[in-house]
Amino acid sequence: MSATIMTARVVAPAGSGKKLQARSSAFAAAGPKTAARRASASAARARGAVRVVAEVEEPLVKIGTRGSPLALAQAYMTRDLLKKNFPELAEEGALEICIIKTTGDKILDQPLADIGGKGLFTRELDVALLDGRIDIAVHSMKDVPTYLPEGTVLASMLPREDVRDAFISVKYGDLSELPEGALVGTASLRRQSQLLAKFPHLKCVNFRGNVQSRIRKLQEGVVDCTLLAIAGLNRMDMTQHATKILDVDVMLPAVAQGAIGIACRTTDDKRLDYLAALNHEETRIAVECERAFLAALDGSCRTPIAGYAYRSGDKLEFSGLIATLDGKEILTTSATGEWSFAGGQKVGTDAGAQLKTQAPAEFFANLIENGGNW
Repeated sequence: MSATIMTARVVAPAGSGKKLQARSSAFAAAGPKTAARRASASAARARGAVRVVAEVEEPLVKIGTRGSPLALAQAYMTRDLLKKNFPELAEEGALEICIIKTTGDKILDQPLADIGGKGLFTRELDVALLDGRIDIAVHSMKDVPTYLPEGTVLASMLPREDVRDAFISVKYGDLSELPEGALVGTASLRRQSQLLAKFPHLKCVNFRGNVQSRIRKLQEGVVDCTLLAIAGLNRMDMTQHATKILDVDVMLPAVAQGAIGIACRTTDDKRLDYLAALNHEETRIAVECERAFLAALDGSCRTPIAGYAYRSGDKLEFSGLIATLDGKEILTTSATGEWSFAGGQKVGTDAGAQLKTQAPAEFFANLIENGGNW
């Protein structure tokens, strides 16, 4: 007997925002049966053997992300949190991950500073968000410029990972073991300047690509070592590659390192409500303090800048620095303030203004000569 396929539409409650489809199929079995099995089959046919599968016709949230393994891991983390917090988003097809290729992903043979600096990993996602191809955009916060495109907002920050950098080498166990002229693979001017300040005998070379490709190049002997954020290794279960984790007093982290931010359109109340439930306020306060510091310095990828804010009791502690590319001059600052969003922004802004005032004119001339944009 041939199978009979029936399709019915289920109308969701008014105002629920759900579009559901139910598919039901009745199948008759064929072949020899015992008397008991025939009776059972007849009873099933009488009842109508119906299987119902609920589906969302169109995604309720389209999640935009870059296509690197780390970016995808962060998008999946966001997806899973949305499913956990909102039953309607746990329905099959309610969430869709959309990969957007950015300029920074396409051009890998040049330093970031030479192809436009900040925004290289976010610009195309911003455009997709504003034109409606995606509903939210998941970012590594250290890639996000201090300005946001009009019509978008950083609606949520997920709990921050470890902010520290990892030293990775197959030959050496510590930075102090690197010999004269050892090659350090890094595209980060922040890491370069801090390394050269402590170890001027090292040579830093441009080293870009996703985490997996950089580790492969390292293992092939292209460089003697590299530095990566331990947060990324943690999120991809690749911490076995970390030779040593560097304390923040050895390598001050990038502004917003280890934080994931999720952007949304300012007028999209539905998605804003979803993202508000995911926000980790302690991370947001610390990261926005660091971003205020960066904004006060007009910082870009051409400028070695580091900053780290954290909670200590009911106070906010902040440390920051700016440097010349060769590491010969480094200006540092530290500050304590009230643990609140407004307090953090004030600490960061004041710290940036202080460094800018204290630095001699030739310091900024050095930055400009080396490609800075003060």
